[in-house]
Amino acid sequence: MQDKDITEKILEDYPEIFADIVNVLLFHGAEVIKPEELEDMRLRSAYRAENGLHDMERDVAKRWRKNGIRIACIGFENQSRPEADMVLRVYGYDGAEYRTQCLKENRGKPRYPVVTLVLYFGEETRWNQPKTLYEAVDVPDIFKPFVSDVKMNVFDIAWLTEEQVKLFKSDFRIVADYFVQKRMTGKYRGSLEEVKHMQEVLQLLKAVEHDDRFYEEGLLEAVARGEVTNMCKVLDEIENRGMAKGAAQKEREINERVATDMLKKQYPLEAIKDISKLPENVIRSLAKTLGVAVL
Repeated sequence: MQDKDITEKILEDYPEIFADIVNVLLFHGAEVIKPEELEDMRLRSAYRAENGLHDMERDVAKRWRKNGIRIACIGFENQSRPEADMVLRVYGYDGAEYRTQCLKENRGKPRYPVVTLVLYFGEETRWNQPKTLYEAVDVPDIFKPFVSDVKMNVFDIAWLTEEQVKLFKSDFRIVADYFVQKRMTGKYRGSLEEVKHMQEVLQLLKAVEHDDRFYEEGLLEAVARGEVTNMCKVLDEIENRGMAKGAAQKEREINERVATDMLKKQYPLEAIKDISKLPENVIRSLAKTLGVAVL
């Protein structure tokens, strides 16, 4: 998701949501991983290329520690559209984490597996790009005995069943339900269920849907005031703000037509300002476009 603002905490980074996603998608809703067993980790690593070092950064990743022992590293990658090289990127992320386990400070410590989940939010088609290394890379038959195939775990969120969506216990149920509804009907009917992390839910919807209405300043202010606590209210707020903008735009167009007519008839500036309610700079811009003088 190119729109993700890394300065803000994204939804899946909350331990209860991270654990919920893993438990539903990997363990069919069983509470295998608990939020308190998750530890944050550095998301950015570097790799060497011909023109120097480059950063690569996961969307979200945490290590699962139970009874003082690290069990696994789990990472999420959010995708709004299929990407042909995604399996190679995931291979790189996983390899970087295994490389970390080989560092001097980790010598003698137990090794643990790395698992990456690609959360695909596309509504029009299922994931239709390579999911394995062999699909992404042309490996000649003579090399196949020496090149291990790698599988990528892709989850088509918009194609989850109703039963799967109901398994989520966190705010991610709201997100999953949104994309399932959009895929099935092309529309979304909001839920009255209270959303705990509303701003982060809206941030994710904006980034994946490329729809700025979910993250407009006025809506976020209403969220901060506690006036918008569920998705029904979000939709109401978006609709009301849209109607208000439409009315304001219509009024401005009428006022500009009034000012244009008055400029053509060479009314003085003060009279045009008084009747059209437009600021002076707008009136002067109209006059410039018309090629008339402002009196």
